[in-house]
Amino acid sequence: MALFPDTPPDRSRSDRARPGASLGWLLLAIAAVAILAIALLPAPYVVQKPGPVFDTLGEVTIDDEAVPLIDIPTEETFPTKGSLDMLTVVVEGNREAPLNWFQVGTSWLDRSRAVLPIDSVYSPDETIEQSNEQSRIAMEVSQQEAIAAALRSLDYDFPSVLTVAELSAGSPAEGVLEAGDVITEVNGETFADVTALRAEIGKNGVDRPAVVSVLRDGVELTEEITPVLSEGEQPSPILGVVISSEYDFPFDVTIQLENVGGPSAGQMFALGIIDKLTPGQLNGGENVAGTGTITGAGDIGPIGGIRQKMFGALAERAGYFLAPVDNCDEVTGHIPDGLEVFAVATLEDSLAALEGIASGETEGLPACPTE
Repeated sequence: MALFPDTPPDRSRSDRARPGASLGWLLLAIAAVAILAIALLPAPYVVQKPGPVFDTLGEVTIDDEAVPLIDIPTEETFPTKGSLDMLTVVVEGNREAPLNWFQVGTSWLDRSRAVLPIDSVYSPDETIEQSNEQSRIAMEVSQQEAIAAALRSLDYDFPSVLTVAELSAGSPAEGVLEAGDVITEVNGETFADVTALRAEIGKNGVDRPAVVSVLRDGVELTEEITPVLSEGEQPSPILGVVISSEYDFPFDVTIQLENVGGPSAGQMFALGIIDKLTPGQLNGGENVAGTGTITGAGDIGPIGGIRQKMFGALAERAGYFLAPVDNCDEVTGHIPDGLEVFAVATLEDSLAALEGIASGETEGLPACPTE
């Protein structure tokens, strides 16, 4: 038997394996670099997450000064306790500053966040500035509607006028209506608020023209305009105009809030106004949060981002949440532990829910299904 002391068996096997091991590590490194490169590529998605929370009974900072969020300077107001929180959602990412796939992927794993196609939030032909301006106008309209709903609930009477504030480029109304037109009728119906007007346009649909009557420079005009479907998560028939409600309120109510847009705080603005103008505490001193659009007639409508808003409410230690009944399909199965949610369709429903919360008797109040 021959021995080969200069070539030990173990060393030979090690030498032969080393090139293969090096190749494996190289391939692994290449794969890691490829994955990282893909993760950093722009993604066609945006992310919604809980935003700042504002107590409509409390104060906000404007120009470095603390001021009441709701101010009613000429009327008697009453002490409040607890909170009536309005909630916001922050959208991360846009066409000008897109998120990457890593940011999107990690957000998919977070229950408090929602990943949405960018086209469902920003129209392809819409700039960020245009989107922000529409959001600002929607906030101003919601404040006026909230004041109207609150004062009507308290039995105040006042007139209202619906005016065309802005027309969207390429919309059905462009070239037919003008900014400043006062809308008097649609299909022979008159309206007390913007939401009732939208409901009539929705009822009209997109298959036939709506008959729109306006007052322009003192002259009554009647035009036929066929609505089109809006873009976004919940398409609906629109004329392509922004309508502002002009109410002649019996006294001033000022809502002071900067850098927040959209119509979804209407319900909580209305409740805050009523709480300030009536003795006692609507919420019984509890921390209550909520969301929902509102019409001057007191109807509460659905909003976007309700799951994120429930998490935002819980983070601010709210124990109760008022949700539009039309959002129940998004609420069911997604309620964070520690939050009790009530479903409301009108301002009267919201007041009834607050009465139950204040008394501690919430059993039997309308709620979204838990499963």
